[in-house]
Amino acid sequence: MNEAAVSRAARPAHERRRVSVLGATGSVGQSTLDLLRRNGDQFVVEALTAGRNVAGLIAACHEFRPAFAAIADPALHTALRDGVAGLAMATGSGDPAIAEAAMRPVDCTVVAITGFAALQPIMAALGQSRVLALANKESLVCAGPMITARATSLGTSLVPVDSEHSALFQLLACHGRDSVERLYLTASGGPFRTWSLADMARATPAQAVAHPNWDMGAKISVDSATMMNKGLELIEADRLFGFPVAMVDVVVHPESIIHGMVAYADGGIFAHLAPPDMRTLIAHALAWPRTLATPVARLDFAQLGQLTFEIPDSSRFPALGLARDALRVGGAAPTVLNAANEAAVEAFLAGRVGFLDITRVVEELLSRAPNGRLAEINDVLAIDQDTRRQAAALMAAGRLVSAPTSRSQG
Repeated sequence: MNEAAVSRAARPAHERRRVSVLGATGSVGQSTLDLLRRNGDQFVVEALTAGRNVAGLIAACHEFRPAFAAIADPALHTALRDGVAGLAMATGSGDPAIAEAAMRPVDCTVVAITGFAALQPIMAALGQSRVLALANKESLVCAGPMITARATSLGTSLVPVDSEHSALFQLLACHGRDSVERLYLTASGGPFRTWSLADMARATPAQAVAHPNWDMGAKISVDSATMMNKGLELIEADRLFGFPVAMVDVVVHPESIIHGMVAYADGGIFAHLAPPDMRTLIAHALAWPRTLATPVARLDFAQLGQLTFEIPDSSRFPALGLARDALRVGGAAPTVLNAANEAAVEAFLAGRVGFLDITRVVEELLSRAPNGRLAEINDVLAIDQDTRRQAAALMAAGRLVSAPTSRSQG
């Protein structure tokens, strides 16, 4: 991040920062609100949004008194409007209202909306927010070059909130990009790290969302269980930092204490360590380029005892290879990867397909990915919708292959 971007993002220490939280009722949104609650003298909430949790949104509105609130489901707008009656604020519903919340001029917009649904709000926020705190990887996977180019032209700083990319963002800021030899993303391994393929084939949604370290939503937890989350993060790292994918490795680190590492040509490796609590990473983005105190428990190395590492097993977790393939192919492939995965995860959570079917669907749809460059956001939207239709037809037909393909992590 250049000095001009840092200067634009900075505020005089005595001024309260205006913040909008898109996806305020989810896991990351709630962690963000906790920090805003604890640091009320430093922040003012401008806008809050939610998908369907209208009760949670109403409660947050009464506590933080934003100027505007939006619920994604139009059927819940009456409940929202009635629930905040008497507060001096406006409300809205549906995609236009979410975009309106994103377009309100603020110092920082926290994007905690899960999945592809965050893409259009992100595009709306660019140029309106000094800092975009991104807790959404799917939009960068699908439209990263468009987002980063527009952010640069409009003067919005992109600050990642994902633990791995926040770690790399901070390490590269401290130690520079010159002579970087390799970037490392760490992965917990998820709930099925030691399971056999036969056991994984019988895995239930409840087992898949039971992450051993992190408190996350259902979709992200399933992505962690398949390791697609890490595959998406490989692509996200490419979008954010611009290093060739061959320079980015994934290492399984079950303790989730080291979030990212940067190796330099002199043989030195710098690591970012923190407890597995999203508030550490959110605080960095909220206060960037300054710092913000958090209530996160401090690391006790004597109690930890040891930190362990493993190489990902590509035969049980082919999602990493699929993501690398999609990034190498480029064009529509990353968008297809994400759309197929979102459709398959939704079907798995609904009990319509098995756990191993998720990567089977993704692999099949990637084999059909159209060639050619995506020139504008409408191209991305069209590919996303077409892939979801194909995924639905594939899963309804029940013609999935018998086993996922083993792929190299190379």
